Amino acid sequence: MKNKNPFLLSVIKETVKKNRGISFLLFLSVALSVFLSLVPPLVLAFIINRMVEGKTDLLPYALLYFALLALAGFSESGKEVIVTIFGQKITHGIRSRMLFKLSRLPAGYFTMNTPGQIVSRFVSDVDTLEDLFTDGIIGMFTDILNVAGIIIMIWIQSKGLGILISVAVPLLFLMTRSFQKRMLRAQTSARIAVSEVNSHIPETIRNIRMIHSFGKEHFMEQRYDNSIRRQYRATEKSNLYDAVYSPIVIMISTAVVAVMMVMAAKGGNMLYLFGMNAGTAVAVIAYVGKVFGPLEDIGMEIQSIQSAVAGEKRIEEFLKEPERTETDLTVKAFVLQDQTAPVVEFSGVRFGYDRDIPVLENISFAVKRGEKVTFTGRTGIGKSTAFRLILGLYVPQKGTVKIFGTEASRIPDPEKRKLFGYAEQTFQAVNGTVAEQISLFDPSLDRKQIENAALLSGIHEKILTLEKGYDTAFREDLFSQGQIQLLSIARAIVADPPVLLLDEMTANLDSGTEAQVMDALLRVSGNRTVLSISHRYAEISGGRTVKFR
Repeated sequence: MKNKNPFLLSVIKETVKKNRGISFLLFLSVALSVFLSLVPPLVLAFIINRMVEGKTDLLPYALLYFALLALAGFSESGKEVIVTIFGQKITHGIRSRMLFKLSRLPAGYFTMNTPGQIVSRFVSDVDTLEDLFTDGIIGMFTDILNVAGIIIMIWIQSKGLGILISVAVPLLFLMTRSFQKRMLRAQTSARIAVSEVNSHIPETIRNIRMIHSFGKEHFMEQRYDNSIRRQYRATEKSNLYDAVYSPIVIMISTAVVAVMMVMAAKGGNMLYLFGMNAGTAVAVIAYVGKVFGPLEDIGMEIQSIQSAVAGEKRIEEFLKEPERTETDLTVKAFVLQDQTAPVVEFSGVRFGYDRDIPVLENISFAVKRGEKVTFTGRTGIGKSTAFRLILGLYVPQKGTVKIFGTEASRIPDPEKRKLFGYAEQTFQAVNGTVAEQISLFDPSLDRKQIENAALLSGIHEKILTLEKGYDTAFREDLFSQGQIQLLSIARAIVADPPVLLLDEMTANLDSGTEAQVMDALLRVSGNRTVLSISHRYAEISGGRTVKFR
């Protein structure tokens, strides 16, 4: 397969370089596997010839023959293990590069692509590339060597049969590929039908009242029955091809051997072409039987390679995604350009997730130090999008968003947490302790800062009642919904940022819990600049509003 993607070739080179021992064992195991597949029939032919000659010293040769068969089995198993390890090394290198790429992608990429789509690239697409090495290129290379070696050995033993098998092999391969393609289409149809059946059942359960109300029971039963019938038909077709293929292969191999024997018995020129002794006949029959397995495997390996090409293309597209600018990734200390500039300033901002459909159009406003500002407007008008522009996660398509006089998208990531505290409507938990929910694994934050943030937000006492306090492994059932929001507030203020962004913090709370959370928000607001998406906060804080239209 021609590799048009430098990244895959570079991963292979890097893997071979880092794992020279495994790479050498892989080469050795392939060579040994091919060699041991060709030698046993020669030993068997030697034994048969000595039997015909009346020799009795056959035990050592018989033991050698069985030893070679056993060694061939061990060699094949060893090769499969080494190929699997090598394939895993390759996929580890690919996933490492993809993870590095993932860390450099802008937030807009995650908006345009669902988590399922991103995960599928890391799992399904990379798995196809692992198959490229375990069931594809290396396996096909080994099988091609096996077929070539068998044909050469048959030519040596019988020129006539060599000619016969050289003509038969391409035809057999074409027949094998035809069967495999038909089986694949049938299996694909079966999987589609199974998917329809699996989706039909929950759909029926979810809409059972409507189905009963409109008397559509028979219609739903018919749909289910049709899906089941399609699955059965596709499965039966696949099973038919699978059942027919093996007898056809046996018949063809038997016919080849029969032609060879008939030609050898004719004498004359045919004897010259097909003539052979008993041992040679046994060896040739063994070789003829061996040629069909690799041919079938090559067909499946081509299928694996074709699947891998699609996976490779998707990974290539992922690796070509535009990255954040280098400025975003620096770790240099962020220096505010203008201490007198507004905390937040939008100037003629236009932004849309689809470039032709703007979410924000010509938005301009400024927020001074210490102000309490609430964004208002109907759902979907772009209030949360404005927060993400302030955080520098998106870049405006037109206009500028500045924080203390610096474009938001140019602020280095390590400095953003020192500037912003962001509390979302839905708490995004991480895999860790309660303390780590607040610190987000920031090594610059000590336990005292974490506890102070919890005290100020009003969640400290609840945390102390847990089995291990702050070191308790976090589970959502440890806290009520209101306490989860207090934990979110603690996370937002733990680094003592001058700017707080509050996104619908009380949207899903009852009145009693809402009051508790609002008290916490007023405590942590202090002298900070606060931007919120919450009418209730605006009422209590007495701040001004910015209307989004």
